[in-house]
Amino acid sequence: MNEAAAPAPDRAADTGAEPRRRTVELDGDEALRLLSGVPLGRIVFTRQALPAIRPVNHLVDGGDIIIRTHEGAALTLHAQQAGARGVVVAYEADDIDLTARLGWSVVVTGYCHLVTDPEEAARYRAILKPWTDQRSDHVVRIQPDLVTGIRLVPED
Repeated sequence: MNEAAAPAPDRAADTGAEPRRRTVELDGDEALRLLSGVPLGRIVFTRQALPAIRPVNHLVDGGDIIIRTHEGAALTLHAQQAGARGVVVAYEADDIDLTARLGWSVVVTGYCHLVTDPEEAARYRAILKPWTDQRSDHVVRIQPDLVTGIRLVPED
């Protein structure tokens, strides 16, 4: 890496010029509430034995995270092959104010499954519209096993 091209470190926090921040752990309910308030997150799954991350829009329904995916997508293929067992995934979303350096981040870890009930899938397709022009006929449900989060707040 060309070190000359790397940005200079932000020393404001080190000198005390900026207010200092601290992290506060979120409980699972608060984390899911925050997650349901933003439209976009990142799904993390395994592709060719390596982690893959994709930005996707989502909705939260009954504590589950719902996303849409397309035929041929690695996540779709893994979910089809896994069947009832499901596929281990992580899902992350955040809302960080880069100027104030305040906000939150939530990570959900669990199993995803294809939504196979035609009526349920149709309902999700009607309310969750993909942000891209790619046809996304499949609906995936992430059932959380572990929900964690932090809030970045001013230090007292």
